[in-house]
Amino acid sequence: MYINFWYPIAKSDEVRTYEPHRTKVLGQNLVAFRDPEGGAHVLSDVCIHRGGALGKGWVKEGKVVCPYHGWQFGGDGLCKYIPSLEDDQVPARAKVDSYPVQEKYGIVFAFLGDLPEEERPPLREVEEYDQEGWRANKLVVFEVGAFYERSMENGLDPSHNEFVHPAQGAPAMLRDFRRKPLEMEDETWGSRFRVTFETTTEETKALKELATHAQDASAGSGFVGPNQMITWIDFANKNGFHQYFFEAPIDENRTRIFFVNMRNFLLQPENDQRLVSVNLIVAQEDIDILEALDPVRTPDSPTEEVLVPSDGAVVRYRDFLNRWTDKGWRIDLKKLRAEQGDRAFAIPCPARRTSKNWVLNPVPVLPPQ
Repeated sequence: MYINFWYPIAKSDEVRTYEPHRTKVLGQNLVAFRDPEGGAHVLSDVCIHRGGALGKGWVKEGKVVCPYHGWQFGGDGLCKYIPSLEDDQVPARAKVDSYPVQEKYGIVFAFLGDLPEEERPPLREVEEYDQEGWRANKLVVFEVGAFYERSMENGLDPSHNEFVHPAQGAPAMLRDFRRKPLEMEDETWGSRFRVTFETTTEETKALKELATHAQDASAGSGFVGPNQMITWIDFANKNGFHQYFFEAPIDENRTRIFFVNMRNFLLQPENDQRLVSVNLIVAQEDIDILEALDPVRTPDSPTEEVLVPSDGAVVRYRDFLNRWTDKGWRIDLKKLRAEQGDRAFAIPCPARRTSKNWVLNPVPVLPPQ
């Protein structure tokens, strides 16, 4: 798992002014809440006094209150009030990590890392959001008992569809695309591809209107950072889904996925729930495969798998992961697990670049390779 990227923290309606929302991302507990003006904040969920869980406390006047001794922390992570001390006696070390926030598409995102703003990788834009001729389904959030890299690689794999997705009509790539490596189009923080699938005379089981009787359908996928993916599915009649997946690694075994599905057909609101159901049927087909993978996590060595040309996007994704490992952004999970319970950790926030004397230990990262 990697620091220094944007991660989905919660649905917007889960983050409130009157109670904290507790969650876990990258193996670390986080707390989200709103100030009186409605601004969302995300902090490390460890009180630096005696280790209380801030997320099990409450929110008072825009500050999250530790339930153990009543210490109050603002959205900037600084302790503002200690009941057992005078107001002007709050120690300078009384602070927890506070993370930059963006709120879009009904999701509160946090930048979990210490990079200054000008150096941060981007949050993937949902280009069709609020555009005429497009409609967003209701935001769907679901958890998968699988490592997020496995989920990402599944979405970047065009050859699994004909075996895993009967609900989509089991589409197969055209023979020309099977024979040659995928043509990847790189960007600064990711890559993408597009392929064509064979025609079928069978209607999809999930949504009959999308049968590809007339001509071949085009589809593709791309990624930005380790955890943001988009899939384009354009059917023969030019109707299609553009699907955005923002994945939050809960830990090395579980993933929470925030799914924004855009469509340019059946735009009436009464079709929303039906299309959500369709997408969840397809997602469950993937989940059934992912939760049974062995090993759970991606092998470190390519010699432990047999890869073929259709795995080109998976290989490219791993190339980018290696780049971010070389930057020193990959969490050292073995060291973290060995020390958790004896020490409290936090994902380092940008304030650590300018402010010293922190109580919580930064999560260990692997040295650049």
